[in-house]
Amino acid sequence: MHKPLLKLLPAALAIALFSPLASAQTAATVNGKPITEAMVNVVAENMAKQSGQPVTPQLKDQIKKELILREVVVQEAEKQGLQNQKDVQDEIQINRQNILIRTLFGDYLKKHPITEAQIKAKYDQFAKTFGSTEYDAQHILVPTEKEAADIIAKLKKGEKFSELAKKYSKDTASAAHGGDLGWSTPGNYVEPFAAALTKLKPGEYTTTPVQTQFGWHIIKLDKTRPAKPPTLEQLKPQIVQELQREAVQKYQQELLAQAKVTQ
Repeated sequence: MHKPLLKLLPAALAIALFSPLASAQTAATVNGKPITEAMVNVVAENMAKQSGQPVTPQLKDQIKKELILREVVVQEAEKQGLQNQKDVQDEIQINRQNILIRTLFGDYLKKHPITEAQIKAKYDQFAKTFGSTEYDAQHILVPTEKEAADIIAKLKKGEKFSELAKKYSKDTASAAHGGDLGWSTPGNYVEPFAAALTKLKPGEYTTTPVQTQFGWHIIKLDKTRPAKPPTLEQLKPQIVQELQREAVQKYQQELLAQAKVTQ
């Protein structure tokens, strides 16, 4: 579903205000103040990018009506002098900073695009840590070591792991499915859990409680299979986002290092 117009308009308008195209032929005037056709077009294009909708005459007409309404309300607020209130000025300044920061980073990424070599290197790094084996496991999570030991005693007497998980496990998401965690690689689990899991053979469970920051676990390994990491093409969008985030962080640190800061 597309986001409602009113939710997308503020972000699209904020970008449009910094566009060099936001002045030209007048689309409407509000008490003598113009709303330009170029402004309507820029907002429409930005909204289309955010929502996936095409730019249509109906969309542009809806935007124009909303811009007129916003201008009417803003003029009334200014008439009452609300723009002079300190908290309003502070918020305007913060929003101005946010827009400039977003525009600066967007411009930086355009001038320093992520390369295919960077994407491939990041993927290779991921593939190395993905692991060679996937594990299909179950677990039971309880608050105390004693409770975990009591459940292990029940397992040794022949009670079913899945039934005990449904009855006792505090991990409600997996408990509803008999403690089933599905297929995963050890890297997706915290270290004590992963270490205990990889020592098991299919059909075995941990005979001593395993402690993590979440509590005490009893872990059962059902099956294993060779791991098949997602392909480069499948992960490429996420990799690009991660590399862009790293690039922006590095750029921020470079700017900070060049600045004269006193506290």
